[in-house]
Formats: sequence, C-alpha cells, structure tokens
Amino acid sequence: MPELPEVETTVRALREPLIGRRITAVSNNWLRQLATHDLDALNWQIRDQRFEAVNRRAKYLVFSLSGGDTLIIHLKMSGHLAVVDANQPRHKHVHTTFSLDNGTELRFRNMRKFGRVYLVADPESVLGGLGPEPLDDTFSPDVLRERLNGRSRAMKPLLLDQHFIAGVGNIYADEALFYAKIHPRRKANSLTENEIEALYAAIQKVLVMGIEREGASIDLYTKPDGTRGDMQNAVTVFRRTGLPCYQCQTPVERIVMNSRSTHFCPTCQK
Repeated sequence: MPELPEVETTVRALREPLIGRRITAVSNNWLRQLATHDLDALNWQIRDQRFEAVNRRAKYLVFSLSGGDTLIIHLKMSGHLAVVDANQPRHKHVHTTFSLDNGTELRFRNMRKFGRVYLVADPESVLGGLGPEPLDDTFSPDVLRERLNGRSRAMKPLLLDQHFIAGVGNIYADEALFYAKIHPRRKANSLTENEIEALYAAIQKVLVMGIEREGASIDLYTKPDGTRGDMQNAVTVFRRTGLPCYQCQTPVERIVMNSRSTHFCPTCQK
C-alpha cells in the first residue's frame, strides 16, 4: 500500500497538471469504488468544479474544489493516479476517470479494486479520526510521548494504527524501529525517554528519506509518470530476510504480527 512518502510524491506530481483545471465529466466501471455517491449523483455534483488545491492527509489525497466540495481519494493497496491525454488508451484497471477541460483526464488505476473515491462537503467526515501528521511542525517528542503513555500494544502494530500516527505503513514502521533500535514486539509503555526521542527522530528520518527518494517501488507503486521511486534501494531491514544487517552483519529476521510481515535485526533491536 502506498504510504505517506508515496502519496506525498503523487500529490506533488499532480499539482501542476490539475490546479485550475475544470472537471467536465466522471466515468466509472466499478461502482464500489465510489464511497459517497452513485455515478449520476457524482457527475451532477462535481461537474464544472475546478481543482483549487491538491494536498495530502495521511495516506489520502485531498483535492479542494471551487464549489466548496472536497474530493478525497485513497489509493489503498494498488492505486495509481495520473493525468494523461484523453486520447491515450485506458489501462484495463482504470476504473474511475475525471475528464478535464483541456483534453486530459485524471485516471484512477486500481488493480485490486480496494481504492475509494469520496466527495464531501466536510473533509473531516472522512479524515477526522486520523492521528497527527508525523512531519507536521506540531508533532514533537512530547506529542509522541503523550500518545504512547498508557498504551500496552506492541510497537509495530501501534505504528500501523492510523489513529495513533497518520501515514506510517509497513515499510516505514520497520525502518523507523530499526533506526530507533526498538524491537517490534516492545510494548509502547515500556519505552524509555531516550527511546522515545530516538523513535521520534527515526520516524521523521525515514519519512523524509522516502519523500526525497520519491517512494518505494517494491510492489505495485510507481509515480504518476510511470517511473519508479528509489526508496527500495535504501531500506535497511524491510524485505531483507536472511541478509546481513548493515550495522552488525546479523541476518535480518522476519516475523508476522497482526498478519503483517515484520523485519528486524535481532542484535540491533533486542
């Protein structure tokens, strides 16, 4: 699933071709992708609205429209967004298309069909339950300490909980825990002050690195232009099972936690 760096990369690539463009029509061939409207209602409400801003909240893309509505798209496991010429043949897994006034289309390709499209008056109706943004100026070691306080969950599944912190997924949780030298099974309420500081720094480190490298093309993720990100070439433990740790040469181990593969160094993360 695209995580914060992959979604941020997509947002940055879509701003230039979208902002100022007017939506002329919407087509869809997989109605379950439309979370808030049927196709006729979506067309009626969104037609002739212009894209005014393209932003991100957690793993959601948030499009502010000129009529006051907000278009929200979640890519889920296999989603991909791109603006292309309307004459370009559509990929068979493009299920929702927004036609634009300059002869281009915003196409939502979604092979596994888990992605969702929302059109809402109040974005908080979709985004309101999310935790803090880990790269926001208001997120600090004190905020992290407060959110960890009293929690007895293991650290790996806690980091994946979007109500705890928004945007961190499997790749960046494994990487952050490695840099912080925290075992993925450690209980949240057992972390020391130094470990909380280290975890805060590690979360920011791996997310910034992921954005700078334009995401990790490990599974289906590619950038809107179809090229690959580069974060997969900088991971330290994620999907490196059996390979030597870069710091101590101990083979990286893999366990399953809450049905998710988890990778760690048993020496560096005791």
